[in-house]
Amino acid sequence: MHRLHPASVLIVLLLACMAPATGAGQDQVLYRWRNVAIGGGGFVTGLVFHPSEPGLLYARTDVGGAYRRDAASGRWIPLTDWLGPAEANLTGIESLALDPADPRRVYLAAGTYTHERAGNGAILRSVDRGASFERTDLPFKLGGNELGRGNGERLAVDPGDGRVLFLGTRAHGLWRSADHGASWQRVEGFPALATAESAAAVDHAGRRQAIGIVFVVFDPASGTPGSPTPVLYAGVSSRQSGLFRSRDGGRTWSPVEGQPTGLRPNHMVRDARGDFLLSYGDEPGPDRMNDGAVWRWSPASGRWTEITPAPQSSDGEGDGFGWGAVAVDASDPDVIVATTFRRWKPHDEVYRSTDGGRHWTPVLAASAFDHTASPWTAQATPHWMADIEIDPHDPDRVLFVTGYGVWASRDMRALDRGGTVHWVFDDAGLEETVPLDLLSTTQGAPLVSGLGDIDGFRHDDLERTTTQFTGPRYSNTEGLDYAGREPLHLVRAGHLHHPDPAVVRVAQSRDGGRSWTAFAQEPPATTGEGRIAVAMSADGARVVWHARGGPHWLTVDAGRHWQRVDGLPRGAVVAADRVDAARWYALDPADGGLYLSEDGGESFHRAGASTGAVDARYRVDLLPAPETRGLVHVVSGDRGILRWSGDDLERIPGVEVVHAAGLGAPAPGNEVPALFLAGVVDGIDGLFRSDDGGRSWLRIDDPQHRFGSLRMLTGDARVSGRVYLATGGRGVIYGEPAR
Repeated sequence: MHRLHPASVLIVLLLACMAPATGAGQDQVLYRWRNVAIGGGGFVTGLVFHPSEPGLLYARTDVGGAYRRDAASGRWIPLTDWLGPAEANLTGIESLALDPADPRRVYLAAGTYTHERAGNGAILRSVDRGASFERTDLPFKLGGNELGRGNGERLAVDPGDGRVLFLGTRAHGLWRSADHGASWQRVEGFPALATAESAAAVDHAGRRQAIGIVFVVFDPASGTPGSPTPVLYAGVSSRQSGLFRSRDGGRTWSPVEGQPTGLRPNHMVRDARGDFLLSYGDEPGPDRMNDGAVWRWSPASGRWTEITPAPQSSDGEGDGFGWGAVAVDASDPDVIVATTFRRWKPHDEVYRSTDGGRHWTPVLAASAFDHTASPWTAQATPHWMADIEIDPHDPDRVLFVTGYGVWASRDMRALDRGGTVHWVFDDAGLEETVPLDLLSTTQGAPLVSGLGDIDGFRHDDLERTTTQFTGPRYSNTEGLDYAGREPLHLVRAGHLHHPDPAVVRVAQSRDGGRSWTAFAQEPPATTGEGRIAVAMSADGARVVWHARGGPHWLTVDAGRHWQRVDGLPRGAVVAADRVDAARWYALDPADGGLYLSEDGGESFHRAGASTGAVDARYRVDLLPAPETRGLVHVVSGDRGILRWSGDDLERIPGVEVVHAAGLGAPAPGNEVPALFLAGVVDGIDGLFRSDDGGRSWLRIDDPQHRFGSLRMLTGDARVSGRVYLATGGRGVIYGEPAR
C-alpha cells in the first residue's frame, strides 16, 4: 500500500514551487484542471448516503471513478483523479462503503475488469472523506464495468465495530478485514454457491462472467456498539436460494429459509421495523433482465411477502423486465420506492408505496424533468435504473441512477397530494463520458468532441453544456477532422449501437459543427466493420474513410461516389496535410511503414523511412503541422514521437513512450506549435508540454491530477498552453497554466 497526498490547492502549489526538475530537460509548471461541461453521460452504478451526517453522499461509476457530493456547492467532487496510467484499471469502482459511526471514513473496492489483461483490484481507504487514500492490493480481480455492476453494495462496514469490513467478490468468495481494510482474509465458511457456475451470467457478446456475491448487509439491532455485529447477510447472484445469513459475525453461513427461488437478488435494505426489502431479476443486468420481483422478509416471523409493484407487461411483446433496486424511508418503514429495469414498454418507471408495499403509484408518470443543466438529456429516457435512494434526512429528496447520470427529486411527497414531482439532473461535476475524438481549430468553437454513447458536442462554452450534434445521430462519434485551409469545414463518422441502414455514418459541417449534413452514402460493403476514422483534405474537397479491418475509401463528392484508395495496408492510419490539398500521409503500425500520397489521397507509395513496428497496446497517430506544408509529427507508442518531412525522419530525443500527443497554439512570440504529450519522457511518466519542438519539456500534471487512461489529447488551436484530454471515463478534461 502507499499513501497519497491530500487533494488541496495548497499542497499542489507547494509541490509546484518546491519540485526540482523532473528529468533531463524538464521543469514543473502548475496547471489548473477542470472538466469541459457535458453533464453526465455515463453509468452511475451506485449511490451511498451516510446515515447520520446530512448532505454526505457518494457515487460510484463503472469506468469514471468515485465522487463525493459537496452539499454547499451542489457539485460532485472527483475522488480518484490521482490514479495514473499504470493504475487505470482502478477507475472502475466495484463497490463503495461508508462507516456508519465515522463520517470521515470511505472505502472503495476498485477494479474495472476481470479478464486476463486486467490487473488485480484494490481497496482504497480514506479517513478524510476521500481527500486522500491508502491502498491495499487484493490477490484477485474486480469487475466494476462488468455484468452486475449496478448490484450492491458488495463492500460493507460493520456498524458496531468500524474496524471490520466484508467484501463480496465475483469469483473468490467472501473476504473479511479486521483492521479498517488494511489486510484481508478469505471467509472459508461461506457456501460454495458464491463461486459456482450458477453465480455467473452471459453478456451481450456471449462471454460468461462471474457475478458472485453482490451485497453484504448487517443487522445493527443484533449487536452492540464497540463489538462486531453478529448477524449479517450476503446475497449471491444465483437463482438457487442466493440469500445467506450468519449469526456469528460471519464465520458460518446458512441459506435463509423460505426465500424465493428462480430469481437473482441484487439489492437488500433494512427498514426501521427490522424487516428487509429485496429486489430481484432473472439476470444481474445491465445487459439483460427479463423478469423480477420485490420481496419483504421479516426475520422476527420468518415470513416472506411478495410486494412487487407492477406485473410483467401483458401485451405479449418484448422480453419482460426486472427490478433494479428498492429503498425505504429511514424514518417511515411504510414509504418504499423501487425501480423497474429494462422495461422497454411503455418505459422504465419509479414506483412508490406509502403503505408498506400493499399499493404502489407510478412516479415518473406524474413528474416534470428540468433539463436546463444538461439540455441534451431531453432526448434521453431514464434507463438502467440500477439504484435508487431516499435521502435519510429529507424524504422529499429521492435520487435514482441511469445509464447517463443521476436524477434527484425535490418534492417527492407532492405525489401524495396528487401533485407533480419535480426532478433535476443532479450531475454538476459528475462527468463520466468516454471521449473518442477531440478537435480544436482556429475558428468557431474552441472544442468539438466525439463521445461514446451520446454522439458529440460543439463546445462554445467550456463551463456550460452547449450544443449536441444535430443532423444524423450516432451512438458514438469515433472520427473527427477538419479542412486545414477552411477550419469551419468539419467531417465526422460514427457507430450505431442498433444498426440502421437508413443512417449514413459520415457527415460534414460547414459551420464549425453547428449543423451537420449526411453524406449521400457510405462506401460499399462496410456494414459490420470496426471503428471508423475519417480524414479531410486541406481544401475540404476530399474525405478518406477507413473502418477498422476494412479497406480505405476516398470520396470527392460527399459520398455520392467512392473509390478504393490504392497502395495502403488495411491497418494504416491516414491524415491530410493541413496546407497542401494534394498531400496525404499514412502510417502502418504493423511494421512502422510510412506512406505518402501526392494525388489527393487516390494512391499512396511507401516512403523510405520507417518507425519500426509499434506495440499493439499503444495508439498511433499522425499530427500534420497546422501552418507548414510537408511537416507531420508521427506518434508511434513505444517508438516515441518522430518529426517527418518528406524522406527525412527525425526522432524527438528523450521521448520513450507516447500514450497520446497533440499540437496546440504556439507560446507567445513563438512560431512553433506547442507539442503536448502523455507518456514517458526521460524516464518520467506524466503529462508534458514542449514549446520548442521537443528540445525541452515542461511537466504539467501533479500527483493529484493523473486521470487514469488518457486515450488522446489535443492542444487548443488559439489559446496558448491550453490542452484537452480524452480520458477513459472522466469525460473531457482541460488544463491551463495557473495564473
